[in-house]
Parts: sequence; structure tokens; C-alpha cells
Amino acid sequence: MEVFTFLSTFTFLVFLEVCLFAGIQWILLVFSFILAMAFAKFAASHFGKLIVFQWLLAFVALFGLVPRIISQLNYSQEWILQPDNIESVVFKKTPNVYYIEPDGYANFSEMERGYYQLDNEKFKTFLEEEGFAVYEHFRSNYTATLESNSATFAMKHHYYNFGFDFSEITNAREVIVSKNPVLDIFKRNGYKTHFFTEVSYLLANFPKMGYDVCNFDYDEVSLVSKGFDLKKDVFSALKEYFEKDAGKPKFFFIEIMSPGHVESKKNATLGAKLEKEKYIEKLKISNRKLTQMVQFITNHDPEALVVIMADHGGYLGFDYMLQIRDKQDDRDLVYSAFSALLAIKWPEESIKESSLDFRSSVNAFRLLFSYLGDNKKYLEHLQEDASYSIIKNGAVKGIYKLIDENDQVVFDKVD
Repeated sequence: MEVFTFLSTFTFLVFLEVCLFAGIQWILLVFSFILAMAFAKFAASHFGKLIVFQWLLAFVALFGLVPRIISQLNYSQEWILQPDNIESVVFKKTPNVYYIEPDGYANFSEMERGYYQLDNEKFKTFLEEEGFAVYEHFRSNYTATLESNSATFAMKHHYYNFGFDFSEITNAREVIVSKNPVLDIFKRNGYKTHFFTEVSYLLANFPKMGYDVCNFDYDEVSLVSKGFDLKKDVFSALKEYFEKDAGKPKFFFIEIMSPGHVESKKNATLGAKLEKEKYIEKLKISNRKLTQMVQFITNHDPEALVVIMADHGGYLGFDYMLQIRDKQDDRDLVYSAFSALLAIKWPEESIKESSLDFRSSVNAFRLLFSYLGDNKKYLEHLQEDASYSIIKNGAVKGIYKLIDENDQVVFDKVD
């Protein structure tokens, strides 16, 4: 009976570990083994009660599981539908398009002030000398990679599913990786699409691959993982596929996981000061990677459209990232979360002075498609350039607008 008690207890503890941490941590695994051995030794005679207890836990869990399953089955993708016929846009210009996303890279305008106070002028000057237009005060609409990217590729606000799940939005990876209006538009205009990423974070739940080329094979993605186990060099992938399919225009979505942001959770943070020091070191790494790619692209594809756009800010000033879910009154803290780098190298120099008003990431591709399609009618349906967050503490739990379309910090609940 001790064997059955051990197996039952050990399996249950390992299952809890996988559910809580999306992976196996060896220290916890060893602890679970020792705890199961001890429990089996002293409680083997109560094996029947253990089984009854586990069945009771399963029964109680049904009260949460069933509503979740029903919500998933009834989940609507209508939020992603476009208000016009932009998905039928026909490009008048078909340059290769490179969308490079450095995670957590704050805008130069914010790096000069607030909780950043960083001198990043050298890299800014490099971009300008390479022909990039740098868009000051640009920001993300949402607080984390999945939420931000899903809105960017959908060209629509999702408002965190209006509180469907106070964790991350539903089917975010499917929106980003499998099918979205941006990807469909490029494909409809004859583009070969590429997704290169340093880690498999966006592939962690095995979404159907909607891109023609990806530098990760699903055989390389762990079944139980957050997607950070294996790291790859995106620059080598770019060089490998740059010359392939020479007769077709190409779209590249390239994800760089630096400089990143402060630690996500309270139990992992080193505190705001040390987290800033880590960010500074990772910023140097990010600048080297971006410099390398930019020089390669401008040397080998001078007529390309190159977009460097971060998914959100670096959260400097926060002890940990999830503090954004506490009500914030500090303007610089709010902007630390949302401020995002945007720099664009246009195929035509005159576009730098155009009327295209890049203010937040939800409208970025709609503006780009207006340029590529040479049709300003697509600018008639821009989304509100506002930034939103989930708030759990300090106010009624819900979704709140934290920055309005006039760049003012507000605190307005979304109903």
C-alpha cells in the first residue's frame, strides 16, 4: 500500500508543479519525491482517504473548469474584424518589409527622463545616420508581449477580453502566429512571410504556424515549457533566408528578447535599482544586435521598409512588472510601462515628413498599409491611441485606460 500511496502523492505534487510553473523545477521535484516518500511511510494506512480527498479536489475544480470550458467554446473572435475593407488593400509598392521587435525597448524620449535617465544618444544617432525616422513619444497600447502583439497584428483593440481572464488574453498566440489581418494582407499581396524569434515563447502552446518560414520547428519546442528553454540566433536565420525566393517580396517578423523588462513577479525581483542595472546591460546587447541587423539590411536591401518597434516599455522604476496592476498615480511609472521605441527606414526619403502620425502600436500596420497601398482612406478607421492595463489593486478590479489619445495619464474604467 505504501507504493500506491507514494505514486499517488508524488504524481499529484508533480502535476501541481507543472500547473503552477509550466515546467519541471528539479528542486521542487526532489522535494516532492521526499515529501511523497515520507507521506507514504506514515500515511499508507489512510490510502483510501487520500483517494477520496483527491476525488473531492477534482470535483471542486469542476466548478471552475466547466465555466472556463463554456467561455472558451463561446469565445468570439469578432473583435478582430476590421471596420473597412483594408484586408483587400492592393499594394502599389512592394518593398521587402522587416518588422524587428526588441522586447521592452523604451522610446528615446522616455529614456532621457523619469526613471530611465539613460544616455542612449549614440544608438539614436546611428539610426538617424542610417536613414531612419525616429518617432518620439510613441508607445504601446498594452502592458505585455502577448497583449501588445495581438492588438498590433489585429490592428484592433481587444481590451484584455474585457476581463475574460485576468492573466492574458484568449488565443493571443493564435492571433499572432496563426492568422491575423496583417499576415493575411501580406500574403494576399504575394509576400513570402517569415517569423524569426530568439525563443519559442510565442510558440509555447503550439499554435498553427501561419508564416511560410519559422526558425523554430515544433519538434524543438518542449511540451511543458514557458518557451525560454532553447535560444536561437535570429541574425543567422535572416542571412539564410534573405536571398531565398528572390522573385517574391518578403515580410520578416523578427523578435529580439532584449533589453526586456524588470522581473515579472515579486518573488523574483532584485529591487528597482538592481533591475535597472540589469536593463542597462541588456540594452547594450540589444543595441549590438539591432546595429548588426540594420547594417546588413541597409547594405544588402537599401530599398527595404524597415520598422523597429518595441512591444512595450522596460518598466524601470517598478520593483517588478506586475506592479502595473496596482493603481498608479505617477506619470513616469505609467509611461515606463508603455513607452516603446519606433524607428522606420522608409524606401522613399520624402515619407519622413509625411502626414502619417505614428503614436501607438495598434495603428502602426494600418498606417504602413495606407502607404504601401497609396490610399489614405484606410486612415479613416484608426483605433484610439490609448493605453490600457488590468487593475487588480487600489481600485475596483477591471480594465482601465491609463493614457488617453492626447498622451495624458488618466484612470478611466472600461465598461
